[in-house]
Amino acid sequence: MSDNGIDSGLNSDINGDSIWLQMRSEAAQLSADEPLLSEYYRQRVLCCDDFPAALALHIAAQLSDAADRPSLSQLATIFQQLLVACPDIAAAALTDIAAYFERDPACNNYCRPFLFFKGFIAVQAQRFSHALWQKKRCVLARHIQSRASQCYDVDIHPAARIGRGVMVDHATGLVIGETAVVGDNVSFLHGVTLGGVGWKAGQRHPRIGTGVLVSAGAKILGDISIGDGAKVGAGSVVLQSVPEHVTVAGVPARVVGRPDESLPALSMNQAIDH
Repeated sequence: MSDNGIDSGLNSDINGDSIWLQMRSEAAQLSADEPLLSEYYRQRVLCCDDFPAALALHIAAQLSDAADRPSLSQLATIFQQLLVACPDIAAAALTDIAAYFERDPACNNYCRPFLFFKGFIAVQAQRFSHALWQKKRCVLARHIQSRASQCYDVDIHPAARIGRGVMVDHATGLVIGETAVVGDNVSFLHGVTLGGVGWKAGQRHPRIGTGVLVSAGAKILGDISIGDGAKVGAGSVVLQSVPEHVTVAGVPARVVGRPDESLPALSMNQAIDH
């Protein structure tokens, strides 16, 4: 995982150019299917030269406020500059789109998460705020965090480190604290909290391994680790570190079984394994 929280080596088989071309084809078809939205698809996808340009414009449009500052054009320019300095942001976003398409049966095209899934949009907003945080532009980073929280009921601190291939299904009520670390190919459901314990500075939030599935309403609290390939049951409260490739559930959570899959995040099966 690099300084911006993105592991640029994972999911290297994702063909970003292919996904972008497919998005453009889908946008054209969707425009024909629903003329009332044709201008929206044109502005967000079809008029953009490439995926980074579309990403910068779309996330800026989602977070801007006509009565607020910075404006849409100012935010879009800032995001475009960040994408030039850190192209891994766009690469991670494409991997996230692929994750939704592969894991969510309700996602039948690539445009849908990009344009309409608030979990996807909130994570991309955090990627931009994290890049600003790394550049010591903390005030603007916090502003973007605040806007994303207001718009989507998703609160991810700019300092949190988020891997790629992250899917946040439904997303409402997701909270990820300042020192949290989220690995690659992780899936979250709504109402999940990666929270801190104590008031002292330093590492105080969880670290989530690769391929972890965190089910709806789970609360993972404190400086603990969730091992690769683990599954956290819905409504669980996790207060201690979890080994790799086990299922935990309950309040407080305890080991109740092992997932059927090595990476349960990919199957999205929230059933408790015994």
